[in-house]
Amino acid sequence: MPRPSSATLATFAAMSTILTLAGPAQAARTSSWPEPVPVVTRIDTQDPVVFITLDDGWNHDSAAQRLLLERRIPASLFINPMHYSWDKKYYQDLLNHGPSRMENHTLNHVDLPGLSPQEQRAEICGARDRNLAAFGDSPQLFRPPSGRYDEETRRAARACGAKALVTWTYNATDAPWNPNPELPELRPGDIILLHLDTTAEADLRRVLDAVDASGLRPAQLRDYAPDRAPSP
Repeated sequence: MPRPSSATLATFAAMSTILTLAGPAQAARTSSWPEPVPVVTRIDTQDPVVFITLDDGWNHDSAAQRLLLERRIPASLFINPMHYSWDKKYYQDLLNHGPSRMENHTLNHVDLPGLSPQEQRAEICGARDRNLAAFGDSPQLFRPPSGRYDEETRRAARACGAKALVTWTYNATDAPWNPNPELPELRPGDIILLHLDTTAEADLRRVLDAVDASGLRPAQLRDYAPDRAPSP
């Protein structure tokens, strides 16, 4: 077999160098895509508004539903699909007859930082798809279970259609893991975390009293949440 010429060897060497240099660059581009969503703990606004959010959704309390509808509260509902699968009408009535909106809280309420990027996307995109199929409206916001996230969570949220990852300013849920929570005087832009559990109605009334005392009003969070992080 004839030996390759020096010119051919030089060509192979040059191509090898190009491929070697291109590999890490391509990997860097892949790992930095898509752009992470901003993380929002409160909204920077001068409007006299606060934001009421309700998580999980396993307790379908008719009194809490009635209060949300009667007061026309534009709540953001971060509900797991497994919690509406057995009684979709409870949430359908909130969405059809009031200003609440369904947002994203993963399929299975798992700890996202412990999952691979692919598993995180499956949890977030899977819940988005279920919400869209069930209610005809795709979530715009994402809240990770327990508020725990990493950089891959922020990228996965963007890939799954969210414009922001939302945590909270105050947790006002009265629960064994958060007993007798106290609310300070609320400020414009505060995000209030509640849960649709056995204390939902009482928690809602206490928060709405605090909102009224502060001279504020509830507003729809997706209308205020940014879709890009602020420039440094």
